[in-house]
Amino acid sequence: MKKAIILFNLGGPDKIENVEPFLFNLFNDPAILNLPTFLRYPLAKLISNRRAPVAKKIYEQLGGASPILKLTKEQSDALEKKINQDQKIDEYKCFIVMRCWHPRAEQVIKEVQFFNPEEVILMPLYPQYSAATSGSSIKEWKDVCKKNQYKVKTSTICCYPTDQNFVKAHTKEILKKIKDLKSFKLIFSAHGLPEKNIKKGDPYQWQVEQSVKKIVEELNIENLDWILSYQSRVGPLKWIGPSTEDIIIKNSKIGKHIVLVPIAFVSEHSETLVELDIEYKELADANGCKNYTRVPALGTNEDFIKTMSDLIIKKNEYEFNDGLYPPKIQCPLEFKKCPCLNHE
Repeated sequence: MKKAIILFNLGGPDKIENVEPFLFNLFNDPAILNLPTFLRYPLAKLISNRRAPVAKKIYEQLGGASPILKLTKEQSDALEKKINQDQKIDEYKCFIVMRCWHPRAEQVIKEVQFFNPEEVILMPLYPQYSAATSGSSIKEWKDVCKKNQYKVKTSTICCYPTDQNFVKAHTKEILKKIKDLKSFKLIFSAHGLPEKNIKKGDPYQWQVEQSVKKIVEELNIENLDWILSYQSRVGPLKWIGPSTEDIIIKNSKIGKHIVLVPIAFVSEHSETLVELDIEYKELADANGCKNYTRVPALGTNEDFIKTMSDLIIKKNEYEFNDGLYPPKIQCPLEFKKCPCLNHE
């Protein structure tokens, strides 16, 4: 049986001239700016125009383009190879869909139709579910399928914040960086969200907390000094905290060796390579930090690739469906706040 895997990621501009249109796509997403179209469109134009100069400077530090598509292709190739090695019954082919830049869903659906799979599996490269990330990408894909009258059995791996292999992948990467350190502050940094999103029921913060809890348990280090914080705050709204900047300043001033873990990003991009590696390091240095270490994003870590391969192969045990095919057993998370099933 032929099966298509759709890997969702945010995307990033492929050249400086595309920074502003990339930002427009981001802010024109109803999941980001929840406004009627006639208000959202001009506001997205205004915000992207005002933010473009600063964003261009960020991407100039990355050589003029985001590396996220190249790195996602590497993950896609690794997953396709792994999953077809792990089982010989089905033929799996991976397709990449970016939410805010190319390749977009409208383009990729034609490639999927040409492949002609009997099933499509939606696999967000966001371990923790949020309506603004996984939810937005899943919705766009389904809208494009409806527009193109493309009907095929579709199931979704909505999230995997406590998956055993995902936890193991992070644990191994962290241990590589801290094995020779005697005193350090382990800072798990996740992208923030406005507080109002969480109050409306978005499970993202709760799922990030579950990821960190499991990783700390797996590390099993006595008296481990760690904290979870949130980065990339923008705009006037109150965001979830504490902020990564505040935690870095506080621990730099008391001379801690700072070790940063990007807990919600699985691909390197501007918010790891620039925000964490350059801007936050400068912030740490300015506040007296002598040692600053950053754990890499998971990328093609073999345990992370195994996470996705196993979840897809075993998905029938805990399918998140679009309503056409009822879930068969239960959610993979043994918790209440998961969007994939309506828990009682």
